[in-house]
Amino acid sequence: MSAENELSGSARDAVQAGSISGGVHFHDHVTRPDGSGGRVPRQLPADVRGFVNRAAELDQLNAVLPGEDGTPLVVSVCLIAGTAGAGKTSLALRWAHRVQERFPDGQLYINLRGYDPGEPVTAREALHRFLSALGVPAQGIPDDPEAASALYRSLLADRRVLIVLDNAATVAQVRPLLPGNSHSLTVVTSRGRLSGLAIRDGAHRLTLGTLPEPEAVALLRAVTAGYRPEDDTGKLAELARLCARLPLALRIAAERAATHPHLTLDDLIADLRDESALWDALSTGDEDEAEAVRTVFAWSYRSLPPEAARLFRLLGLHPGREFGIGATTALAGTPARRTRQLLDILVGAHILEQTAPDRYEFHDLLRAYATDQAQRDETSEDRRAALRRLLDWYLHAAAGAAEWIQPAERPLPLTPPLEGVIPPAFGNYDRAVDWSEREHATFLPLIRSAEAAQEDRYAWLLSDVLWSAKAPSATIHDWLVAGEIGVRAVRRLGNRQGEARLLDYLGMGHMKLHALTESRHCHEAALTVWRELGDHRGEAESLNLLGLVELRTRRLDAAQEHFERAGLLFRERGERQREAMTLANRAAALLQAGHLPQAAEDAGAALAIHREPEVRRSVGNALRILSEIHCAQGEIEAALGLAEEALEIALDLRSPVMEGYWLITLGDAQREAGQHADALASYQRSATLHRRLGNRSREAMAWHGAGQTYRAMDRAAEAAGFFRQAAMTHRDLGDGWHEAVSLAALADMAPTEAVTHLTRAEGLLTGFADPRAVALREVIGARLRRP
Repeated sequence: MSAENELSGSARDAVQAGSISGGVHFHDHVTRPDGSGGRVPRQLPADVRGFVNRAAELDQLNAVLPGEDGTPLVVSVCLIAGTAGAGKTSLALRWAHRVQERFPDGQLYINLRGYDPGEPVTAREALHRFLSALGVPAQGIPDDPEAASALYRSLLADRRVLIVLDNAATVAQVRPLLPGNSHSLTVVTSRGRLSGLAIRDGAHRLTLGTLPEPEAVALLRAVTAGYRPEDDTGKLAELARLCARLPLALRIAAERAATHPHLTLDDLIADLRDESALWDALSTGDEDEAEAVRTVFAWSYRSLPPEAARLFRLLGLHPGREFGIGATTALAGTPARRTRQLLDILVGAHILEQTAPDRYEFHDLLRAYATDQAQRDETSEDRRAALRRLLDWYLHAAAGAAEWIQPAERPLPLTPPLEGVIPPAFGNYDRAVDWSEREHATFLPLIRSAEAAQEDRYAWLLSDVLWSAKAPSATIHDWLVAGEIGVRAVRRLGNRQGEARLLDYLGMGHMKLHALTESRHCHEAALTVWRELGDHRGEAESLNLLGLVELRTRRLDAAQEHFERAGLLFRERGERQREAMTLANRAAALLQAGHLPQAAEDAGAALAIHREPEVRRSVGNALRILSEIHCAQGEIEAALGLAEEALEIALDLRSPVMEGYWLITLGDAQREAGQHADALASYQRSATLHRRLGNRSREAMAWHGAGQTYRAMDRAAEAAGFFRQAAMTHRDLGDGWHEAVSLAALADMAPTEAVTHLTRAEGLLTGFADPRAVALREVIGARLRRP
């Protein structure tokens, strides 16, 4: 178990930082295919088949458009509000397809799932998707929602883009996604009035009611055309009334009529009337339109073949927003080929949507209905068995992905998959990462479902395995929530070994966010458990991780002691790779203290051991340490080569954590080589990555590197801006060492403030006794006392 004490960002995508005065501003730049800057996204889903009428509403939408001469929009936000199933999405998409050419810089679309039974899409998630579509690499997207929103507005500032925000529940979901210019148009659909958009953002509201009877009949005819003989208009009107003239219900009814051309319309209407009577008896009658929709759902559901109906209701147990063939097969306990056939039936009945070749999702109303039917029509034993198969599939799939993504981690011994559960075989690293990225949004809801169902074994096992199976580009925040759930579950089970594992993972998660106090508490608690169990390997893991906490807080003697004790325990167990890991970590501590020859010896030994089986993460970390040692010794060409080799490893592993940290090392070597533009690009990329990852400490280190580069370029104002921002951030984090280093550098660039900065730096350094800190304190003291 090793901490990823590295950060990474793609030098291939690095951008030179511009001139900065006073504050610090980093902006990503992306390249359009035509060379004009930025991608042109085309995200609109397909236009709705059989869309009819809504002519008046389409005219109202047309009225907000400007002339074709590029004049500003009449309004920049248009809200389509209306009851569930009224066809808000269909109207928005039909109009968007009609006018997309008026927005030459692209179209963005997202379903915010504001009324889904599960968790809605947050503004942070939506911004991540939109920025990716606009060409920002995943590693370069800020994790902070405000920073991401600012970058989004910057990218759209001079563009004409159409943005469709579907199924929004709150203004808070929408506002960070508004581009903020008068040339882009945002179309929002919602069941609520979202009055804040009208009041503050000047949104034009269009309220969508049920269809007039002629339009409802026209919709029924459009969907059934070519499948049935000409049906009587009066009878179609009666069918429309039973569907409350709501487009969603009308489409489902029409699909059933189309697929049963041998049934007369009288038969279909009588069947629906019977279903309506049943629902009238079960409902309160307070929501006539909603009850009408549920009536049509029930009518369509009961017409499904028994196997398809069972799959439909079981899918209501899946906690994710979308699902694939593998998970669905496990949930149903049916062969994959049969599962695909059943899914095709559900898609054909218009009660399930296919979003990709092997991906499916519900309309939120249908998902809620499926969940309700699972409670009604499945026994508690069958529901629990289905959920266990689903949890088991994800557990074994994640374990298989973890073997590729984090091969050095100690795997959990798992029992064989349950009957009917066939986890995927990935075959290579990239396929494992692709799966993890695709399923990332499902992981936390899955663990929450396990806890809610009192499936504590799955709750803790999934939390544990998903630590190693999470995609390298994923942020740590969701896993920390999952880890807390796992700790609660494993403690209820009394599994002390599992508790210690999860505590160490939680400690590493907190360390990634520079929450070092929390990290220390977790590792100390884990260490206590390992020692109680007499598990020397676990003890060595926790000691090594505590050493990293000490290294981050610059208690270098304590860090070395922890690394040495951990290394001894690993050596006694014959675990050579783990011992080499502690050697590399001790080299980092020696480097920080200024003991360069010994640091080089340890790092070189660690690199030689890691190269034998080519443990790439560990190889890259050792290369990074050796690069810094060579740089400190003035051996710049060697430092550059080692840093570049390390960065290539980070890029191959698709790890923004390693990439961001190792870019700082590369930037240092580039600066010392006089490659100032390249150094600024590396620091800028590193800072962007660390902001997305939530690691403010290393973001500030990148700022400090940029300041050093501007100082080397004799640009004192820009250098002072970076040093000041770095010092302020380190002060906020309570990092006295790095604050003192930045303040000492700032004093050189801001002579009028020098005494103030040097005095504070000297005071901060009194807490450190290592040779490098002592030497810096003496230099600062001499400067302060200089006549």
